[in-house]
Amino acid sequence: MKAVWLGAAIALAASTFPVNAEGPVTVVETPPPKGTPTVGSAPRETIVPAFANPISNIPGKSLVAAVVNYAPGAKTPSHSHAKSAFITAYVLSGSIRSQVAGGPVQVFKAGQSWTENPGDKHSVSENASATEPASLLAVFVVDTKETELTTIDKPH
Repeated sequence: MKAVWLGAAIALAASTFPVNAEGPVTVVETPPPKGTPTVGSAPRETIVPAFANPISNIPGKSLVAAVVNYAPGAKTPSHSHAKSAFITAYVLSGSIRSQVAGGPVQVFKAGQSWTENPGDKHSVSENASATEPASLLAVFVVDTKETELTTIDKPH
């Protein structure tokens, strides 16, 4: 079994997640990198790895998922994902405010979802509530050779 390391911020923050495995994959959570950007004084999201598996009938592709938890008022800095990554985000609880690819800022409630196409910029990703927690499941279809799934935008 090959171990895959998931930075604490795979889906919506700075992380490295090599998924280049040819068999079963074990996901191991690691602490976030030192110096990870914040969003003003807002708390950051936390990540719980769910799974990472090569897709056996689509050579070169993997399915990777993580649960992203937002404390009240928590935010993720503006970011983008690997160029090959197609992502579906499904809200598990609470409400998530999101803006993708220059589209409108939208609030998604539990049971709703959105997608991010390869190369999309995710400008807004945050808990829509200052008093209630929220969480989402982020599912990536990505080239198995990708080593960095998320890149935080540099502040201007």
